[in-house]
Amino acid sequence: MKEHFGNPSSLYSIGREGKEAVETAREKLAKALGARPEEIYFTSGGTESDNWAVKGTAFARRKKRKAHYYHANRTPCSPLSLRVSRNTGFDVTYLPVDEYGLVDPAELEAAIREDTILISVMYANNEIGTIEPVSEIGKVAREHGIPFHTDAVQAIGNIPLDLSGKERDVDMLSLSSHKFYGPKGIGALYIRDGIEIDNYMHGGAQEREKRAGTENVAGIMGMGKAIELATANIEGHNEKIRKMRDRLRAGILEIPECRLNGHPEKRLSGNLNFSFEYIEGESLLLMLDQMGICSSTGSACSSGSLGPSHVLSAIGVPPEIAQGSLRLTLGDANTEEDINYVLEVLPEIVGKLRAISPFYKPASVCEK
Repeated sequence: MKEHFGNPSSLYSIGREGKEAVETAREKLAKALGARPEEIYFTSGGTESDNWAVKGTAFARRKKRKAHYYHANRTPCSPLSLRVSRNTGFDVTYLPVDEYGLVDPAELEAAIREDTILISVMYANNEIGTIEPVSEIGKVAREHGIPFHTDAVQAIGNIPLDLSGKERDVDMLSLSSHKFYGPKGIGALYIRDGIEIDNYMHGGAQEREKRAGTENVAGIMGMGKAIELATANIEGHNEKIRKMRDRLRAGILEIPECRLNGHPEKRLSGNLNFSFEYIEGESLLLMLDQMGICSSTGSACSSGSLGPSHVLSAIGVPPEIAQGSLRLTLGDANTEEDINYVLEVLPEIVGKLRAISPFYKPASVCEK
């Protein structure tokens, strides 16, 4: 930002230095994903990447086909899907999920229509941590000749990815830098060579004339270094985080009338989501924050929503219980002392909130 401030799209020397830095970062992302550098396109983040994948594919295919249909998982980006449907006339099918949030590849295949133009499924859910059967879904998409997009924002750095191996049927993949400790406001979209997709940002000829706009060189360089570090030892990272997560899960589940949301095993190593009956999630969050514990009641993308999480609703959690949800996520900076502290503080806070609830009666009272 200070020493190499030149525009990377320019021809003068300080611009060429910026261009070299951008291409080095592109190579790092490609290596981490098992892709080729020319298949990596830089964006402003996961949201833009998802928009580009969905809308770009839909608009590109509309030009060649008489009927159009966009097929998506209910969980990943339903507001985006709805806008595509309402504003452009595409049909959207939302697949149901089971009690753990998993999509059934057989149900997906049965829902495919003759005019299906895209399948989009989240790799791992940000709220409940469930990891979807992406490889199996990719095979279904490839057999039917349908482009397949996955939002892998939560997966990078937590799940080993190989777009030339087990994820070879993924045609587009979204990622966001800050999810693996890189800068905010920068992301990327992997687009497999040969996939038809319209431009989402128009203007200049940046990103091989696919995504206009002056490159965020500092952000791109930061993301390149971050993904290099995040994917260097995923198994070691997961082993450390999983041990803390499992101890935290076991301790929290000792709190009466508490349930774990999401798949018990097929989940991100650092994700835990619970629902506590007879309390309100926002009050729980604020009281934890006062004790120095940062948590969430749902997704940061919907933090302004007053309704229950659509993810919890999709897996069958009743609204009155979903309102008492708590999401805790562990990362590289967490320690065993943090786990001890949460297990000391959380049960007491839950007890205080239940004590002032007009609906809660302790088990001993109920037994009488």
